Amino acid sequence: MNKGQLVDQIAGDANLTKAQAGAALDAFMKAVRESLQGSDKVTLVGFGTFSVGERAARTGRNPRTGEEIQIAAKKVVKFKAGKELEGALN
Repeated sequence: MNKGQLVDQIAGDANLTKAQAGAALDAFMKAVRESLQGSDKVTLVGFGTFSVGERAARTGRNPRTGEEIQIAAKKVVKFKAGKELEGALN
């Protein structure tokens, strides 16, 4: 499912126009992004939790030449699915 399809689904389920559903989705994504930039967790009970993790620096290999390269440390987004979401998949 892509963003357009998700907007269509939200619009149909919530009885909104596509423009309203798109604005709501954009606002949700902005709120999650801003919370994660501040290193806060975003928890949606039953759905899951978005959080920020740290990936340590490491040595990798260039697949073309086999040469070792250094990969810098960075922050990554993590998602842990909630019980209700996991249960819906089984």
